[in-house]
Amino acid sequence: MALKERHLDRWVKAYRRAWESNDPEHIAALWTEDAAFYRRPDEDPVLGREAIVNAWLEVADAPGETLFEYQVLGFGDGVGFVRGWTTYQTDPPGEYSNLWVIRLDKDGRAHEFTEWWMEKP
Repeated sequence: MALKERHLDRWVKAYRRAWESNDPEHIAALWTEDAAFYRRPDEDPVLGREAIVNAWLEVADAPGETLFEYQVLGFGDGVGFVRGWTTYQTDPPGEYSNLWVIRLDKDGRAHEFTEWWMEKP
């Protein structure tokens, strides 16, 4: 199957569903067994689907705590670039700009994901 931008869009929507649910099955469905998740580009990655699920749940946001919008900036040869805007509806509130680089396998699951997030002043 040739991957298209719609596969990336589908993955981002599934990521958001997992973000809102914190359901381990939703989280696990995003990743290949041997995936690498770079939660910050300057940190060592979390390696493997099971470790990613566990790391995700350690810092999970509460359902309904965030608003998220995104724009696919580009996609080709299995690599996608996404810009996101996250608003935390917490006390105090917070706003973040996000840049994601996502490498999908032929089945549309991430085998590498790197995120940059910057808090708005």
